[in-house]
Amino acid sequence: MTDVRTQGLRSAHRYDDAPDTDAVFRRIANLPDGLERSALRQEVVCAWMPMAVRLARRFRHRGETFEDLKQVAQLGLVKAVSRFDPSLGTAFPSFAIPTILGEVKRHFRDDLWVVHVPRRVQELCGRVRAAGNECASLNGRDPSVHEIAAYTGLTEAEVRLGQGALESFAALSLDAVPGHSADSHPLTDTLGGMEPGFDLTVNREALRPLLRALPERDRQILYMRFFCEMTQARIGLQLGVSQMHVSRLITRICARLRDQVMADTHALRRAS
Repeated sequence: MTDVRTQGLRSAHRYDDAPDTDAVFRRIANLPDGLERSALRQEVVCAWMPMAVRLARRFRHRGETFEDLKQVAQLGLVKAVSRFDPSLGTAFPSFAIPTILGEVKRHFRDDLWVVHVPRRVQELCGRVRAAGNECASLNGRDPSVHEIAAYTGLTEAEVRLGQGALESFAALSLDAVPGHSADSHPLTDTLGGMEPGFDLTVNREALRPLLRALPERDRQILYMRFFCEMTQARIGLQLGVSQMHVSRLITRICARLRDQVMADTHALRRAS
C-alpha cells in the first residue's frame, strides 16, 4: 500500500499530468478523517508544490515579493488538495490550476491596495499595466495613452483611470523626497497644520444656541462688550450701573456659558 502511494506521488512530482495522483486521491476519499488522511494530503501538496511555484512566477514584477507570491500560491494548492473530489471525473491539474490562480489574483485584488479602489478600476489597472508592458516589448519604448487605448480597445479616459489606480497600489513614506533636485523636500513638509480659525468657528457655533437662550440684558451686555468693543465703564453708563458691577456680570455670564459648553461636550463624548 505504501509502495503504491509513494510511487504515485513520485510520478506526480515528475509529471504534472501523472495519472497515479488520481489513485492517491481516491484512497484519500475512502479514508476517514485522521492522521493517515492528513498525511496523504500533505504528501500530495509536497508533490505538486513545484507547479504552485511556477504559477506564482507568472505574477512577478507586479508590486509583490516572489516569496509572498509563493506562499499565496501554496495556500491555493492546499485548498485545491482539500477540496478536490476525484469522483467528479476531473483531472487534478484542471481543478488545482484555476484554484491557485484564483487565490493569487484574489490576493492582488483584496490585500495589496493601500487605498480602496473599485473592482472595475482594479481590472482596468491590470489591463492597462499588461498592455503597457506588451507594447513596450514590441516597440522598445514606453507606449503613449493613445497607443495603449488602441491596443486594448479602451478609451483614453479609461487608460488614464487605470494608470492613476497604479498609484493607489503602494504608498510612499512621509519621509520620502519626490524628485531629485536640490529644491525637493520630504512629503511631511507638504502637510498642512491646524487651521487657526477652526477652533474659533467650532466654539462660535457651539455658543450660538446658548447665547439665544440668555436673558435679554445678558445678551445686550455681551453684545456691547465683544461685538461693539465698548469699555466696561461705557457699558455701565449705558445700563446705569458701576463699571465693577459690569465686570462681575460679564465674568458670571461667560463662566455659565463655558460650563454649559463643557457639559455638552462631555455628553457628546459619552454618547459616542
